[in-house]
Amino acid sequence: MIPFLDLGAAYRELKTGIDAAIHRVLDSGMYILGPEVEAFEQEWAVYCEADFAVGLANGLDALTLALRALDIGAGDEVIVPSNTYIATWLAVTAVGARPVPVEPGPATHNIDPARIAAAITPATKALLPVHLYGQPADLDPILALARQHGLAVIEDAAQAHGARYKGRRIGSHGDVVCWSFYPGKNLGAMGDGGAITTNNPQLADRIRMLRNYGSSVKYVNEIEGVNSRLDPIQAAVLRVKMQSLDAWTDRRRAIAAVYTDGLRETELALPHVPAWADPVWHLYVVRTPDRDGLQKRLAEAGVGTLIHYPIPPHLQNAYAGMGIAPDQLPLARDLASEVISLPMGPHLSLGDAERVVAAVRAAAA
Repeated sequence: MIPFLDLGAAYRELKTGIDAAIHRVLDSGMYILGPEVEAFEQEWAVYCEADFAVGLANGLDALTLALRALDIGAGDEVIVPSNTYIATWLAVTAVGARPVPVEPGPATHNIDPARIAAAITPATKALLPVHLYGQPADLDPILALARQHGLAVIEDAAQAHGARYKGRRIGSHGDVVCWSFYPGKNLGAMGDGGAITTNNPQLADRIRMLRNYGSSVKYVNEIEGVNSRLDPIQAAVLRVKMQSLDAWTDRRRAIAAVYTDGLRETELALPHVPAWADPVWHLYVVRTPDRDGLQKRLAEAGVGTLIHYPIPPHLQNAYAGMGIAPDQLPLARDLASEVISLPMGPHLSLGDAERVVAAVRAAAA
């Protein structure tokens, strides 16, 4: 069996360092925020080529608090991709705003900048592109539209740790960049975790207060906040894993190259990488009308796969009240029924990647 992702392999590779980091926190007696979180924030900001990072409890909170820090709420609209994990939309509705979906480019599956302008209204307050599958969205036209209309840009980089757009790391192109350290991410904790990065000191300070009950001084609450603090044990684990992130990304790129070379002659639609994008291959997603049959045949051959994502947000019961018909967003609808993610991770051997290619070629024939 070739699993879709072996989460335990990262721990086994870095066991000595991770165990030492966890014990360092346990011995410190500092179990909420403190120096471990501060050290991770400084290191993550440097890695992302940003001025500031703020550690948070999870990626959804990162999106939600970014919106709150920008005073986006009831009556406002936020432009989001139609093709994304539902967390992108949940953050918008959590602050009382309305998500306005825009369809993806069919080649990249990322939000299509050419379609955004038509979705902007007087109620629009922000654009929320997602760097889906670890590939950057096309930021320059998105940022140009934002400047033209006086809108904020919040990036959902939950899958894009280390990705580059036109040579520059994802981390500070927009007003706020939001990260998830869910265990399956390219940089994953041993539980939930998240962060924002930004070059705006006021936004960083406001999000620090929002994550800590609206307080920067104990028992002095300046704004209405929440409890969304990155755990110091998770921060310590992330500091260890961050040292291997670039090497792990190189392994993912090698696997992606094996897939692309081996599957080029099949009828599958393979990932398209624009010349300006340097993806980190969080996922390797192919597309076929026979997705369900392909997944079944691969399972029988011992190859694990996943679907990202089987139901688009507008067709989830959670958003039935928005009244968006399936045909209104046909690209998101069709992608949900045709995409399949092949095994991908830094601990998948190139030999196993070749075996995946052979199984896919046989199953797709």
